Order: sequence, then structure tokens, then C-alpha cells
Amino acid sequence: MSTQTDQTLFSEDVISYIPALRAYAWTLTRRHQDVDDLVQETLTKAIANVHRFRPGTNLRAWLMTIMRNTFYNEIVKTKRERPGGEDCVSGTASVPSTQEWALRGSELMSAISRLPAHYRETLILVVMLGESYETAAEICGVAIGTIKSRVNRARVMVIEELGEKVPERL
Repeated sequence: MSTQTDQTLFSEDVISYIPALRAYAWTLTRRHQDVDDLVQETLTKAIANVHRFRPGTNLRAWLMTIMRNTFYNEIVKTKRERPGGEDCVSGTASVPSTQEWALRGSELMSAISRLPAHYRETLILVVMLGESYETAAEICGVAIGTIKSRVNRARVMVIEELGEKVPERL
């Protein structure tokens, strides 16, 4: 980044991607307590390495790649440390939702959270965040065909887990 204008535009673009980064962070961490930390770490690394970003390339994919790498690097670092149990009461709502749509949405998110990591990640990137297959392939470091297969298989697994009939076109 050579000028103040370039840095301002970069900052504005990064800020516009924060909601997508938060959604992707939830996909990776599956713990609401860790989402903001991962987003913050990603933004810190992006700002520190802004000189490595090539203008004209996909900023969103660059940020998500930083996030993905940060997440997996953190897993390696903290593999021996396991704070608290996953069934800790502090992570649950104190009053459960009573609306049918909220329950069904909760069932859907539970089904997605039980998917193997590589299926969950691609389903969230392509279906929920609206990333293209090409961008998802770039973020995950795999071929486009692999992304398409994973998304399709993830859809089928979620539909089956929810007790619905899988459409023939899937």
C-alpha cells in the first residue's frame, strides 16, 4: 500500500468483510466464545501483512485464508491444552427458544456442526456465505471439483440427519 488513500480503501474493504469473517470463524471454531478472538487475530495479521496483499486480487479470500491458517495453527499450538468441557453450561442459552422456526434452525445448525470438518467448512463457505466454488477452493487449498463434491455430500448428510427425503437431483 503506497498511499494514504490506498490504505483507507483497504481498511474500508476489510471492515465490510467482518460479518462474513465472523460467520466463517463460527464455522471453524463452533464456539461463540472464540469467534471474536479469531476475527481479531485475523484482522491483526492482515493489517501487519498489508504489504503482502496484491491489489486487484480477492481480498475476501485473502482474509479467509489468513483466518483458516490462523485457526489451524492455533490448534497445533494448543493441542495439549484443553480449557473447560465442551458440555459446559456457560455456553448454553438460559431460556430455550419456543418458536418452531428457531427450533428447526437450531436442529439445522446442530446437524451442520456434526458434519466432518471438511464438509462443514465447504458447506458454510459456499451455501451460507455465498462464496464461489473457485474462491472456496482457493481458501481451502483444494480443487474446485473437490469443493463441489464436498458441498453436495454435506447437503445430503444434513438432509438425511434432519429426517427429510433427499431430492433426486442431489
